[in-house]
Amino acid sequence: MSDKTLHIDLVAADRAVWSGDAKMVIAKTVEGEIGLLAGHEPMLAILSEGEVRITLPTGESIKASANGGFLSVENDVVTIVARHAELS
Repeated sequence: MSDKTLHIDLVAADRAVWSGDAKMVIAKTVEGEIGLLAGHEPMLAILSEGEVRITLPTGESIKASANGGFLSVENDVVTIVARHAELS
């Protein structure tokens, strides 16, 4: 895996949940689960209810539940906006 990182912003409708750099993020969309690494093409996806897994540069993992909303990727910045989200 590359040394490049993504910047992740995970927000709920009413507050910021988590923000920071990561090696990878996996989220559940209405079309299935998607894994994102640095260098991913720009995209927009609709979230479904499920777990968001964030792998930090140290190898540690952060898990959050998210329900509804969307995920966008552009220039190694992943923004996940959910109606409801909280760290597990």
